[in-house]
Amino acid sequence: MTDWTEKYRPSTLAEVRGNDKARDKLKEWADSWENHRKAVIVHGAPGIGKTSAAHALANDMGWPTIELNASDSRTKDVIERVAGEAAKSGTLTEGGAGRRLVIMDEADNIHGNADRGGSRAVTSLVKEAGQPMILIANEFYDMGNGLRNACEDIEFRDVGKRSIVPVLRDILRQEDVTFDDDALTQIAEMNDGDLRGAVKDLQALADGKDHLAADDVVTSERDKSEGIFDYLDEVIKTAGAEEALKSSYDVDETPDDLINWIEDNMPKDYEGAELAKAYGFLANADRWLGRVRATQNYTFWKYAGDNMTAGVAASRDGKKSGWTRYGPPSYWSKLGRSKGTRNTRDHIAQQIAAVNGVSMRTARRDVMPFLATMTHHCKNRELTVAMAAQYDMDASHVSFVTGSGKDTNKVQSIVEDAEELKEAQAVEHSDGAFEGAMAGQTDVDGAGDDADESDADDEDVEQAALDDGAEDAETAEDEDSDDSIDSQDAEEDESQSGLSDFM
Repeated sequence: MTDWTEKYRPSTLAEVRGNDKARDKLKEWADSWENHRKAVIVHGAPGIGKTSAAHALANDMGWPTIELNASDSRTKDVIERVAGEAAKSGTLTEGGAGRRLVIMDEADNIHGNADRGGSRAVTSLVKEAGQPMILIANEFYDMGNGLRNACEDIEFRDVGKRSIVPVLRDILRQEDVTFDDDALTQIAEMNDGDLRGAVKDLQALADGKDHLAADDVVTSERDKSEGIFDYLDEVIKTAGAEEALKSSYDVDETPDDLINWIEDNMPKDYEGAELAKAYGFLANADRWLGRVRATQNYTFWKYAGDNMTAGVAASRDGKKSGWTRYGPPSYWSKLGRSKGTRNTRDHIAQQIAAVNGVSMRTARRDVMPFLATMTHHCKNRELTVAMAAQYDMDASHVSFVTGSGKDTNKVQSIVEDAEELKEAQAVEHSDGAFEGAMAGQTDVDGAGDDADESDADDEDVEQAALDDGAEDAETAEDEDSDDSIDSQDAEEDESQSGLSDFM
């Protein structure tokens, strides 16, 4: 089945509905690109036509496109290799004036060191690009200042109901489906400015029908908590597969949350073979949700929904009766209790990512398990100290990785030794900076002595005729001066001796 959002994607800017001012500004940016040669950030809420407008513009301008999803390929090397070559190349055989349009989606999902220089690479790229670039973002201010300042920006706003209804009407006419006007109005109101969501809902409601009636559109705004408990009663106890699937459209829960509600409450009524079969469908649903997270392709949600609703209902042997106490997913309470632990984990992963030049995902999944194995209960003390120093860990971080109590003397002593190791490494890597400073001080003292000798040579004859008492006083002063110099030299020697302990 063809996805209607792709099938009816606008092919020209004139077909882009809503955001007329933003659409005109985008066309003006493209027409004048040769004069300013700046990239543009197109930003706004999901589902309002940002990516569609970018592709429609490329079609209007006769520019071939190169598209890169920044959240999937956001390391410095990938960005420079894929987008960089396309953006800097100026001798192309296709497109008007040898131009091609580079479209970078989810550009607000690039974050500095954890993505191995991805943010800096994009900022550098937009400054040097020899081709027009459009960066698409949901949250404009989640992007770095340097990147925002290097680009023009155009904001796309939510698409109004009056702009959504004509789109839905045109689609149904092309699909040869008659409709009630109230049905389209209700779909537009349900999606609150999200054109893509409205088209998806339209397809779910109208696909396979000859006529879409107002009664076909579910619009009840039930209380969220009551709605989910009523739904659980239906899908687990009474509804058939098709009825359970349709009822899920009325539940104000994302598939990621809905699967947790069903998984936690289903075993309260299911048992034996029906429970095993239902878990099989939930496993399939979880796989589809994993694909959504990996690809950001939300069309897979419908396959997850089919499995977690129709599949679970079809697994039941007959209808269930009686009252069951359903409750919120235990997973949520576990997340609340483990928030501090997850924050500690993420902080350590961020340190590892910054030091080793890997992503946070790699740090969590690949590096940290090895560190935990090698430093388990701090048995390899030397390695544990080196790890704590390398990644600037405190007692709670060492405890998290090694599995030892953070208040134990063992962990505290490791943190102290790690601090000493960092200080020693700082001095070792200074390349004699401290020695140079001391040598400079000695040179200053020597220059002072030379100046004194020069002044003595230039004394006039009258100074030589001073009486014996004056000469004695001068001699005493010279001796005091020598004592002062000797004392200063001794202090310098003592200072140098103390520093050498760290060398």
